[in-house]
Amino acid sequence: MTDSPIVQTASGPVRGFWRDHGTPEASAAFLGIPFAKPPVGDLRFEAPTPPEPWTQPLDATAYGATALRISGVDNLIPEPAVPGKSTLNVNVFTPALGCSLPVLVWIHGGGYTEGSPASPWYDGARFNRDGVVTVTISYRLGFDGFGYIEGAPANRGVRDWIAALEWVQQNIASFGGDPSRVTIGGQSAGGGGVLTLLGMPQTQHLFHQAISLSGALADVPLPTARARAERIAELGDVAPDVDGFRRLTERRIRQLQPKAATPRKGIGMVRDLLTDGLPWGPMVDGELITRPTVDSLAAGVGADKPLLLGATDDEFTMVAEREGGKLRRVPAGVLLMPFLRKRTVRRAYLAANAAQRKKGGVALVGRFISDHVFRVLIPRVAEARREAGAATWAYRFSWVSPVKGWACHCLDVPFWFDGLDREKVTNLAGPNPPQSLADDMHGAAVHFIVDGDPGWPAWATAPGIARVFGGDGAEVAEDAYDSVLALV
Repeated sequence: MTDSPIVQTASGPVRGFWRDHGTPEASAAFLGIPFAKPPVGDLRFEAPTPPEPWTQPLDATAYGATALRISGVDNLIPEPAVPGKSTLNVNVFTPALGCSLPVLVWIHGGGYTEGSPASPWYDGARFNRDGVVTVTISYRLGFDGFGYIEGAPANRGVRDWIAALEWVQQNIASFGGDPSRVTIGGQSAGGGGVLTLLGMPQTQHLFHQAISLSGALADVPLPTARARAERIAELGDVAPDVDGFRRLTERRIRQLQPKAATPRKGIGMVRDLLTDGLPWGPMVDGELITRPTVDSLAAGVGADKPLLLGATDDEFTMVAEREGGKLRRVPAGVLLMPFLRKRTVRRAYLAANAAQRKKGGVALVGRFISDHVFRVLIPRVAEARREAGAATWAYRFSWVSPVKGWACHCLDVPFWFDGLDREKVTNLAGPNPPQSLADDMHGAAVHFIVDGDPGWPAWATAPGIARVFGGDGAEVAEDAYDSVLALV
């Protein structure tokens, strides 16, 4: 074992570094390896292009540039922003070279507009310890990655995911990984990206299993994407085509994005989200993505690939908490009336969530937001795949943060990565999060990546069955997602 391992990739040699010599967590890291040319100048708004080859070892000892430009210091997950133009890169963490180990490829979250593959929460050391090579990938964000542009390829961020997965297929064997045993995983927007890729016929050869944590699907309709693009062009005083948008700097487009999609704040922004969906993300463009993801899964796309998916109990309740004073004064039925206009559906949902209703308006509205954006997707996807004969495992994360007071969005990530000691985890999970829960969750992820089975009955065994992590009741419940069925 040398301090500076060098690996030959298809583009040229890269030099990484070994970590934690003499410990069970000894691993090598290769950071900031470009899988495409910098998406700037004439390549801005174009599909990713393979990088120019090199002959001398590339220094891969520091994270590459990120599409994220402002570090998310107040975000739930620490998200470092690294300046630079070469934003399309991969980071590889491996326990050993010359092996043929299963691989996890991680897609970060951030609502398709934020997030960073350089987060310390995504370090692959603990997966390496357990025999899994880990890769984190970057992609273009917001309008640059997902906005509709006349004269430019659609879904550029999705194309970035595909290019990164092609890089993995071509190069991961040199880092000790097995290209025939690739699991794609992601959380939030990354989890939605996993489901998007799972539902695309043209990506099926690039991976073999999938993990979607708190997946947020976009499936933006093409007319909606066009309208938002035209609004940005109007606000920026440019033509709504590729030449016009290239006149706007990256910074200017970031400023215009919210005004073009969700200009309201607070509960108004939430209403926009619930009514119109995520403002940016993969669009149903009719070419790369031809139909909504759940429809594709129901048609049998990806049915040969095992899927593990789930969500936290109160993903977005913190959003409702900010409007707590207003929500406490309104009756529960009235609170949901703008979103559940059918009385029978509203009554069924309130009956199924009686426990949340007793906790007050914040708990009820927060649960509804969480259900609408995240949790209802679990039975929808699982049922679609069950009908297609696919193997699917579901989970629920119910452990309540002593800091936030909810089983909130992102809280489960350090448990899955067995990273409770990572930077800023205490801000979300408190000073003493249960290591036993991390052992259970990380162990389940490793078993799934290695064996294709996380260790509890699949959804098809008893539709509705899921492993509950951190709850007070049984570890496996057959009614885990009954509270959202009124929304399915």
